[in-house]
Amino acid sequence: MTVNYKNNKLEKSFSDFKAIAKNYGTRAKNVKKRIDELIAAKSLTDISMLPQANLHELKTPRKGEFAVDISANYRITFIPMNDPLPLKDDGGLDLSKITEIKINSVEDYH
Repeated sequence: MTVNYKNNKLEKSFSDFKAIAKNYGTRAKNVKKRIDELIAAKSLTDISMLPQANLHELKTPRKGEFAVDISANYRITFIPMNDPLPLKDDGGLDLSKITEIKINSVEDYH
């Protein structure tokens, strides 16, 4: 999957394991693992099949954003970049056709 970043600073924080460790401390291994999974995936369907990732869509006021778990409270949040967003017949997003995302943050939004 194609992974983009909200800004250059965020992209640099994911550039290599040393940068990840500096920016995310004890969560670094999980952050690296999740980023590697996102990059290796063909679509969001692949990520939805990983129970440890716990892919989920956020609710209002962050509707349209998704998140994957990196620890009990911390998540990587992102938005699909396909334009237009691929929809199923029932109006839901077609995860199998979402092949590009933009990472917004690593955060504890709880």
